[in-house]
Amino acid sequence: MRIGMVGLGRMGANMVRRLIKGGHECVAYDNSADAVKAIVAQGAKGAKSLPELVEALPAPRAVWIMVPASVVDSVIAQLRPLLKRGDVIIDGGNSNYHDDIRRAEELQPAGIHYVDVGTSGGVLGFENGFSLMIGGEKDVVASIEPIFATLSPGGRMPEPVKGGGTPADGQAGMGYLHCGPVGAGHFVKMVHNGIEYGIMAAYAEGLNILKHADAGMQTREADAETAPLSNPKYFQYKLDIAAISEVWRHGSIISSRLLDLTAAALAASPKLEEFGGRVSDSGEGRWTVQAAIEVGVPAYVLSAALYSRFESRGRAEFADKLLSAMRLGFGGHHEKKD
Repeated sequence: MRIGMVGLGRMGANMVRRLIKGGHECVAYDNSADAVKAIVAQGAKGAKSLPELVEALPAPRAVWIMVPASVVDSVIAQLRPLLKRGDVIIDGGNSNYHDDIRRAEELQPAGIHYVDVGTSGGVLGFENGFSLMIGGEKDVVASIEPIFATLSPGGRMPEPVKGGGTPADGQAGMGYLHCGPVGAGHFVKMVHNGIEYGIMAAYAEGLNILKHADAGMQTREADAETAPLSNPKYFQYKLDIAAISEVWRHGSIISSRLLDLTAAALAASPKLEEFGGRVSDSGEGRWTVQAAIEVGVPAYVLSAALYSRFESRGRAEFADKLLSAMRLGFGGHHEKKD
């Protein structure tokens, strides 16, 4: 197939490279001329503008947008007058699924189809493939399925399912899935990222407990800030956190790709001096918690993981000051100086 790619950041460029490697033709555009030049060197056809990109695609056209969610509407507004009935816009970024539903409705009168694709794989996607969660009209998704199959970890279309299975069984085994109508792909990816927040927080908190397992070896005074250890002999372990994260990778039930990345980071920098501990959130965790509230299901871990990210950015500072002020007021407890 020939497909247009708008946005050549780390994931967009790697997608183009993987598609070319899989035998597809790609027309690529980015605001950065250097990014276009770099991907042309990898075998893509470069475009200097969106009109040039659209002109280079055969009808019905498929244009994949791989840009930040905040600018997707702007790109669609530029593409809409250039596209014709039957063409397809694919948003592979991290859009809110509410926006997907709105965009599809806005494009429907012009006969332009909209497909949303939740994409997971990060910077390792070129080598390992991307996990793709897809929302859109069934026949439209089927018409561009070779693109999804190539980008997926399987790298090819699935074999016909035997034994009474469904086509979804074959897709899912390859690493991509048509999840449902427009918005379903980004809805599934939204929850995927909420789970990601929780897993990351669990690793971080658990390893932090291990890091402080030598508390009994430290000289501590019982004061208003830190309660004394119940028995210092229980906390005499100076542990190699990097080695522990590595051993967990081999045969442990909690092994995962996130643990692989954790172990690699600790091996390169055991004390993580180059990090300040400020953790951003790109929105999906918030949307996941909001969805849980709206449908009335508990999401304790995902909510706590999201709030811990807020705290890492200093958003708890005023609350902490209030706690300190109250302790001084009712108990005369003065803050301990650093």
